[in-house]
Amino acid sequence: MSGNDMFATNVKFMPKGLQAKLNNLLEFANQFASVSVALSGGVDSMLLTYVLHRYSASHVNAVHAASPAVPKSALQRIQAYSSKHQWNLRIVDAKELDNPNYRSNPVNRCYFCKSSLYQRIGKHACDVIFSGTNMDDLGDYRPGLIAAAEHKVHHPYVEANISKVEIYQLAKYFGLTDLQALPAQPCLASRIETGISVSVADLEFIDEMERLVRSKLPKLDNIRCRITHNGVVIELAKLPAEPLLSAVIQQVTQACLIKGRVFVEVREYQKGSAFLTEQSNQWTQIEIKQVS
Repeated sequence: MSGNDMFATNVKFMPKGLQAKLNNLLEFANQFASVSVALSGGVDSMLLTYVLHRYSASHVNAVHAASPAVPKSALQRIQAYSSKHQWNLRIVDAKELDNPNYRSNPVNRCYFCKSSLYQRIGKHACDVIFSGTNMDDLGDYRPGLIAAAEHKVHHPYVEANISKVEIYQLAKYFGLTDLQALPAQPCLASRIETGISVSVADLEFIDEMERLVRSKLPKLDNIRCRITHNGVVIELAKLPAEPLLSAVIQQVTQACLIKGRVFVEVREYQKGSAFLTEQSNQWTQIEIKQVS
């Protein structure tokens, strides 16, 4: 039975349009005898690895670049899925913090991060590299796409015209309920305001704080701990009612005091609020080229 035949027999209740897109993704992947997926632990790359490993004709490798900028929960998720589904997983050191351009946190920090990522993966992969980039990502300012183009990384979701909403729909149809419920999880460095140097201590603090707040608000989608020029800010998808809000503020304040940090406020989530172009004027004129 071919990969696509197996796919067709297992998701017969999937809408035809979505199934056609996923078949197109598999058709694209099947051009390559062997592929390595850059596995971050988020829903995009996790679902891509799952689908390709189970249904494609390609030999699939999963490569995770471990980093202080990756939440601990992401690595745990990767290891659990790899064990359960018998993925061919390799964990390498991302080493992006070795790059002073990355540590200085300019407006195009993501370019230096992805350059390091794909260089590291390339040293351990003798095949084509796939990313979890989807159609929605093309509408944002994403310098990492330039790094991907330079390293000849392919984006199967883009090739198949698959959006973020459709990725969540696919996770639902495959019964991957934990991925279906997983909120967007950009790297922890994205929580640090532009111009503030990225440090391991800040990244570990951010991860610790977000896990602390999530323990109190487990059903909330977006929780961000921002390191700003004024101090620590917690952003929530929705502010809880009293007395829970006061309890969260009290715990965050205490945690900040213990770490010698200034707590500023809890406020509603604002996508990309740590991204400050005025802090890195040298990069504001960067040209985002169309990734082919």
